[in-house]
Amino acid sequence: MTRGLLADGTLTVRDLPVRLCTRCGHMTGAGTAGDCRSCGHGSSRVARRSLLVFDRTAHGPVLGRDDVHAAGARAPSHLFTIAHHVPRLLVLSRTRSHGVDLAPFGLEGMVLDPRAGLHVAVLAAAGEFGAGRPVMTVTENAAADVAAYGAPFRRHGPMRLRYLLHGKIPYETAASDRLYEVHRAQAVKDLFTDWYLPLCAARERAGISAVRIPALLKLLRRAHLARPTTPPGDLLTDLRHRVAAGDMRWMTDVRALGCALSDREDTSGPTGPTRGAP
Repeated sequence: MTRGLLADGTLTVRDLPVRLCTRCGHMTGAGTAGDCRSCGHGSSRVARRSLLVFDRTAHGPVLGRDDVHAAGARAPSHLFTIAHHVPRLLVLSRTRSHGVDLAPFGLEGMVLDPRAGLHVAVLAAAGEFGAGRPVMTVTENAAADVAAYGAPFRRHGPMRLRYLLHGKIPYETAASDRLYEVHRAQAVKDLFTDWYLPLCAARERAGISAVRIPALLKLLRRAHLARPTTPPGDLLTDLRHRVAAGDMRWMTDVRALGCALSDREDTSGPTGPTRGAP
């Protein structure tokens, strides 16, 4: 992806001034305050280095409504504003010990910025599953931090990556053994914490309150007990369309949820584990 983006001019390698730690050579940023994040040393020097950069002037908005996977949800306008105000020139190479190696492009000792590398990793995983429309779950704060750096890396061949924004999940409450004893729901504990809650959080981007956990657990248990052996074809087709559109209202519909659970247990289905369900 990096080679292709360099070839079409989306990314370039430029010689720019940077600050380097005088002890280990780690890039410490454009400012002078703070110790080196690599070794803790407090002294740095100004130097020039070749860096991988993304000039977003010709790219247009780095985050828009079409980049968010959601139907009928309020557009996250504040995120679009934050993304719009990032620096015009973004440095995408970093001196870190782990990451996508940039040595093949003459940037020895540097890797792709992890905010961009995250998108590469998601697209690589999507490619393994043969997914053409991958969606990455992410909190709004994280999206504000990574969107601009990932803008050049959201498309690769036929794949286009979008974000599914979600709120915080009170996992401390959800992990309580007493909760599952009271509601006789031990059989769905892992399903609840690993699958259902993350999907509910995508529907409730403001976050899930701890007091709502018991009600959501009871809803999942009801749907799990009532799930059909073979989901009705029309209901399953409608569910697939809603999932593809980002309409998360089915999460609180017992019939639709039971259909999803039944289809999920069939690993050949579109929401089965082998297809990389959320």
